[in-house]
Amino acid sequence: MTSAPGPAPLAFLRQFVLKVHSRCNLDCDYCYVYHSADTSWREKPRLMETAVAEQVALRIAEHATAHGLPDVRIVLHGGEPLLLGAGRLEELLGILGRRLEEAGVPVRFSAQTNGVLLTPDVLDVLLRHRVGVSVSLDGTRAGHDRHRRFPGGGGSHRLVTEGLARLGAPPYRPLYAGLLCTIDLADDPVDTYEALLAAGPPRVDLLLPHGTWDTPPPGLAQRRGRIPADPPVSAHGATDRRDGTPYADWLRRVFDRWYDAPVRETGVRLFEELMAGVLGGTMRTESVGLAPVTLAVVETDGSIEQSDSLKVAYDGAPETGLDVFRHGFDDVLDQPRIRQRQSGASGLGPVCGRCPVLAVCGGGLFAHRYASGSGFRNPSVYCADLAALTLHIRARVRADLAGTPRGLPELDVRGR
Repeated sequence: MTSAPGPAPLAFLRQFVLKVHSRCNLDCDYCYVYHSADTSWREKPRLMETAVAEQVALRIAEHATAHGLPDVRIVLHGGEPLLLGAGRLEELLGILGRRLEEAGVPVRFSAQTNGVLLTPDVLDVLLRHRVGVSVSLDGTRAGHDRHRRFPGGGGSHRLVTEGLARLGAPPYRPLYAGLLCTIDLADDPVDTYEALLAAGPPRVDLLLPHGTWDTPPPGLAQRRGRIPADPPVSAHGATDRRDGTPYADWLRRVFDRWYDAPVRETGVRLFEELMAGVLGGTMRTESVGLAPVTLAVVETDGSIEQSDSLKVAYDGAPETGLDVFRHGFDDVLDQPRIRQRQSGASGLGPVCGRCPVLAVCGGGLFAHRYASGSGFRNPSVYCADLAALTLHIRARVRADLAGTPRGLPELDVRGR
């Protein structure tokens, strides 16, 4: 079934996140799947069956062929995708790879995993299908095991680092895509960064804990329901730091350690994206910037959803009512929220529209803008932090380009 055509989308879908296993072997206390407002995981099948995988491949090929896409990316996700085991993982990747090859659609595979199950047999499957692997590691052993624990309470750091050692060694090293680290203000930022470096990642993603104006992230409880009426940035020097910018303060210390290193030790996606933004370049992430969303999620039962970070907003927030058996991916592009997320600055609320750093911040991650009553047309609950970090990075980059010592930002940040 295909819906009546609407206005042409600004971008077609290029990234397809497949929830191939809906359960996890860890019980991380900040997990947005199992510990947030949305509870739909309880009704989902544990595994993506072969019939669903076949139909997903057909729909991806259909979308890519219709719009002449040069390639697509498929991300294996969960839950924990490696709970499939080596045999079912081989079967699933074989189905997806063959069907897209038959359709003449180049595909890049990747997987996001907690790293506990990076065993030799699983790694051999990933190597055969050239699957890039990103692993969640929250820095030091103490920082990691504070949150990323087994259901019985034991920490996972030892098993994750053992898996990373195998992934980082021949012949698997080319699969190593990077690390995902969720920020905890209780951890020293430089110690956290250096613990990540010890795992030899080609890239690091520093992730802000998920939260909304209804349920603010740790350290920002005072922002509950206090959506600012004005941008946090003033061109006239007005400042109000009553609430502070704790996440910007944490990230500034990591940025300076990373930026001032005599050689570039690894990539840090958030910093690289913000640097590209302050220099007027292209930004390609949904967490900052104004790039149109090009991602869809397919659950184990074949239902199509929007970005699963929306689970933190309210029960059912990511749902579209679509599935791969009755709908094509073009139908996803007609979803009102997808259109909003593809409309750049016009899809943001009035506070963001008046902000001098809008083009770089982009309103922050869509899910973090939610407030009951006003929906997603708000600035991010991290608004003041994103502005402060952007100004810090801009000042550092501009000082280097001008050949001057480190300077102060031209605009001040008003904490909310």
